[in-house]
Amino acid sequence: MARGFTEEDDALLAELGVEAEAKKESSRTPREERVVAGFEDIQRFVEQHGQSPQHGEDRDIFERMYAVRLDRLRALADCRALLEPLDHQGLLASVEPSRVNLPDEMDDDELLTQLGVDAAAPADITELRHVRSAAEKRTAEEIANRQKCEDFGQFKPLFEQVQKELSTGLRETRRFERKSEIAPGRLYILGGQKAYVATMEEPFTNEHGNIDARLRVVFDNGTESNLLMRSFQKALQQDPAGRRIIEPSAGPLFADQREEGDEASGVVYVLRSKSDHPTVVSHRDVLHKIGVTGGDVARRVADARLDPTFLMADVEIVATYELFNISRTRLENLIHRIFGTARLDVEIKDRFGQPVTPREWFLVPLFVIDEAIEKIKNGTITGYVYDPKTASLARAAG
Repeated sequence: MARGFTEEDDALLAELGVEAEAKKESSRTPREERVVAGFEDIQRFVEQHGQSPQHGEDRDIFERMYAVRLDRLRALADCRALLEPLDHQGLLASVEPSRVNLPDEMDDDELLTQLGVDAAAPADITELRHVRSAAEKRTAEEIANRQKCEDFGQFKPLFEQVQKELSTGLRETRRFERKSEIAPGRLYILGGQKAYVATMEEPFTNEHGNIDARLRVVFDNGTESNLLMRSFQKALQQDPAGRRIIEPSAGPLFADQREEGDEASGVVYVLRSKSDHPTVVSHRDVLHKIGVTGGDVARRVADARLDPTFLMADVEIVATYELFNISRTRLENLIHRIFGTARLDVEIKDRFGQPVTPREWFLVPLFVIDEAIEKIKNGTITGYVYDPKTASLARAAG
């Protein structure tokens, strides 16, 4: 049948629920289609109930799910840009902080899981098969019930340092398993946030006969929570991304003597510059370059006067420490973390006249370097940094 419809015919067909024109192929991505479909569910809810979906234990599970979804859509700039042309009810105008910590991508099943309900099948969220027990709900509420950490200033440097150590490989994370322990002074990752157990009160036996204790847990977003150890453990176990953060040193990194089967990994070297730069001259006795090499140190420094790394000057080798079975990069990062507070801040010109700021020179006495290497060998370096005020190694604050 020929097309040939008039505008009146189109209007009549529309009234009868028939599309006169074939739908144009959507230019949206699959993710955008999901976002729009989810938003349309919320819009239908508003049309039926005359209000935006609300949070609260006394609310219908679907209303709570829509409320969480709407919070997330409001918080994501790309979703807001996509949905604003469709938002005839003004749902995106009010931006309130979400009460549930959610990742950017989450389907209905995961939303329901966050709210304490498992969906019967991915395609049908209306059939519910499990609702959390009251105890599980209390655990979730205890984890979510955080308050502002008034003395966060004393913990912030710790979180910043830990992040640096994670980035450089000095620290690692491990999956939090059932046998993993909670202890004061340790760090964990819960809900994508680093969590530090600042204190643990006197342990007691709970109603189920298990040992428990009240914790003060500080999070890297500036909040804290006074929760029970068992609740914290359970939350870490149930979080698919729950992790424990490993200490930067879990034992001796290397030894002086080669044992049978050991493979040489390289040499820690300490150099003193012969540069006539005024800053170098005035600090020559305590200014040292500390590095790690897998080759011969003498060969490494043979052309020092041509290399800005060596301050464009000859150097003197003042100490070397051979090591075995160790990652040179990780060891060098560890040494530079310890002495980071005493790093030399000086700019020199390379052979081409370009400014260069060397990063491996430190204003540290040789005897302190010896002490640090010894602590690395015996595994006791954890938590130590160099204190320029006392010219000694000291425990890091926090």
